[in-house]
Amino acid sequence: MIPFNKPYYSGKEKSYIAKAMETKILTGDTKMIHDCESFLENNYHFKKVFLTNSCTMALEMSALIANIQPGDEVILPSYTYVSTANAFALRGATLIFADSKIDHPNMDEKELEALITSKTKVIVLVHYAGISCNFSIIQKLAKKYNLLIIEDCAQCIDAYYENIPLGTIGDIACFSFHETKNIHCGEGGFIAINNLDLLAKAEIVRNKGTNRTAFTKGEVPKYEWIDLGFSSLPSGISAAFLFSQLEKIEKVQKKRIKLWKNYFKSLKSLQKSKQIQLPHIPKFSSNNAHIFYFVCSSNNERSKLIEFLSKNNIQAVFHYQSLHSSPYYRNKHDGRNLLNSDRYSQCLIRLPLFYDLKKEEQEFICAKIIEFYSK
Repeated sequence: MIPFNKPYYSGKEKSYIAKAMETKILTGDTKMIHDCESFLENNYHFKKVFLTNSCTMALEMSALIANIQPGDEVILPSYTYVSTANAFALRGATLIFADSKIDHPNMDEKELEALITSKTKVIVLVHYAGISCNFSIIQKLAKKYNLLIIEDCAQCIDAYYENIPLGTIGDIACFSFHETKNIHCGEGGFIAINNLDLLAKAEIVRNKGTNRTAFTKGEVPKYEWIDLGFSSLPSGISAAFLFSQLEKIEKVQKKRIKLWKNYFKSLKSLQKSKQIQLPHIPKFSSNNAHIFYFVCSSNNERSKLIEFLSKNNIQAVFHYQSLHSSPYYRNKHDGRNLLNSDRYSQCLIRLPLFYDLKKEEQEFICAKIIEFYSK
């Protein structure tokens, strides 16, 4: 079976973990955690980075840092992972789901202003597949209505909007280092604070609601519980594993982009014959090759294709189910039809894409897809 994903290994993970273990300190602000944070700040120009044990944790921290209160409205896409919504629902927010664009799963920026009310506090962007939302529209809306922008950048390491790294434009950004991501540490992530007015609150939230950071800086004589917070830090072992991967990110990205382009070129004839819809990359966005997907013409067609590929030892998978129509939220949704979100839920398929995918394996996958559509 050609799997959908196979985690990348740099080859230095074990030696870096051994170095971390030699320090005898694996919890708290370890040197490896600081090394990872500095790497990200220096290479991608985030104002301040805090490594976390998951992107889900980073999102939950962002909701607390943004001071979301019961009744506040948060606009976010329906076509996203449940962690995006959970973070704000847990704080009592009213979720206002936006539809996707007809040519891309990202939220339709042109429809956002109609969703903004006097209760709106935050716009949460999800850059699906590492493809940027259109900030030229979103930043104007945020300024006009005095809204915070939180970027869900789970899939966005080494991705850009007009040569500006994703995750540096919003007030807060949340990234994932889950093993399905381009680089990873099994399970991990980070939160980037770009609005420095939020930094003091972020430090408190990161330290379980205490002012420990101010204490370590000598700003207060002792640290105390002063607000709500989380236990968000990864272990030094996770950070050591991650640092070995950060060092290889250029190598990883070069290979993944090559594989992505091979897929696009090989399957382009199916788009020309209008049998599938290939990914659209806007001029303002880079492509970090996190996901290669295409859109089938129907849910039935996708199901048959997944079954056909499985019989040929190829694991292809669908993706998110629209959150606005989920069992938990359907009775809370305002009733708008989100047709594009539902279409991606029913028709989008993802193909195997990982560093160790061999040329002959990819050629076999493409040949089988073309064979399916030739019948």
